[in-house]
Amino acid sequence: MKISSRKFGELQGNDVSLYTLINENGMEVSCLDYGCIITKILTPDAEGSIENIVLGFDELEDYLNYSPYFGSVIGRVGGRIAKGQFELNGETYELPKNDGENHLHGGPNGFDKVIWRAQEIDRKDEVGLEFSYISADGEEGYPGKLDVTVTYLLTNDNELVISYTGVSDRDTLVNLTNHTYFNLSGNLKETIVDHELVMKSNQFLELNEELIPTGNQVNVTDTSFDFRNGSRIAEGIKSSYSQNVLVGNGYDHPFMLNETNNNEIILSEPISGRQLIIETTEPCVVLYTGNNIPENFNIRDVPSEKYLGMCLETQAPPDAINHADFPSIILEKGKQYTTKTSYKFGVMK
Repeated sequence: MKISSRKFGELQGNDVSLYTLINENGMEVSCLDYGCIITKILTPDAEGSIENIVLGFDELEDYLNYSPYFGSVIGRVGGRIAKGQFELNGETYELPKNDGENHLHGGPNGFDKVIWRAQEIDRKDEVGLEFSYISADGEEGYPGKLDVTVTYLLTNDNELVISYTGVSDRDTLVNLTNHTYFNLSGNLKETIVDHELVMKSNQFLELNEELIPTGNQVNVTDTSFDFRNGSRIAEGIKSSYSQNVLVGNGYDHPFMLNETNNNEIILSEPISGRQLIIETTEPCVVLYTGNNIPENFNIRDVPSEKYLGMCLETQAPPDAINHADFPSIILEKGKQYTTKTSYKFGVMK
């Protein structure tokens, strides 16, 4: 197993580094210390051809100018917070509104926009990186100084494990996730329309016109949101169901998971034969099918377009602080925030 690093660019006088993890099977994961961005994941298809299966860029300027959160860690809170405000311990906090009247993905200068401190991990059967960052009290409107760590570990079983930890000196909100866009066709040869998804979820969260959860948990039975026995992404894109149409024809919805750490999410691409199995400690996953990817730039040598990649963001539900019946995202002073998600790459059997 190997780990290497090189300079990727400069940001405000600071170097941005690219790290590449390689296991004994030739699988590679590349990432930046800027936003903990995963820039490439190279995995074999059913014929053994190794190709990239995520959306990303080769130049820092492209991330700064065009990226819709490609591959980045999102925080302090993933998803939207309604009206950019929340109440905690009797005090109302105002957050930057960077999505209409709402707060999105931790704000305009969230965790995806900072340079993290990186420490290499090199062990017998795994290589990785430990990224750390101290978010100051009041940063992007959130209370408490938050000491946060994100760890990427690549194993010889072609598994990428992402772990998150955090401790705050005041009660605060934390709901971290990773915003990688997957496309298992390899080197973006096809869109994700014909990807097949199996997901252990009986309910999804209904969204309002501003894409904020209404609080209603909708049973997936007899809808285009039923992935329990597997379904093509195309079914939701073509669906006339109001929730699919609302988000730009597709999905941008939180799904409540029936199980965790038990093959609860399986994504497959029939032509390449690639398969991705996701297991998590989180109660929810946000499925976003790239319905609103802008069409004004290139992703390496491929023109950007809708449905070129899809996200499976494991987390607590968006806007949880404003819904008492959602899993809590309050991190109490001195308590440790800990979550983990694993991505197992293989081929269909």
